[in-house]
Amino acid sequence: MIDREQVLHVARLARLELTEDEVARMATELSGVLGHIEKIGELDLDDVAPTSHVVEVDNALRPDVVRPSLPRAVALANAPATQDDGFLVPSPQA
Repeated sequence: MIDREQVLHVARLARLELTEDEVARMATELSGVLGHIEKIGELDLDDVAPTSHVVEVDNALRPDVVRPSLPRAVALANAPATQDDGFLVPSPQA
């Protein structure tokens, strides 16, 4: 069972502000999720091959072919700010 302090810790990590009702609800919901994970952990999956998809996926990506790119003026047309023929982005705050 996840307690109130653990929910508040996860909320702080995620930068979430929760009401007391939300803290109680999240404790119940997260405890339920962990309960389901524990049940999955009890399964004997030694003979089950690992998969990335439930169904077979063949060639999900398009062919990689060279083609003309967007003209620079068109790409920068809706930019809020440009500099030296490129997008101007704010410097990261330390």
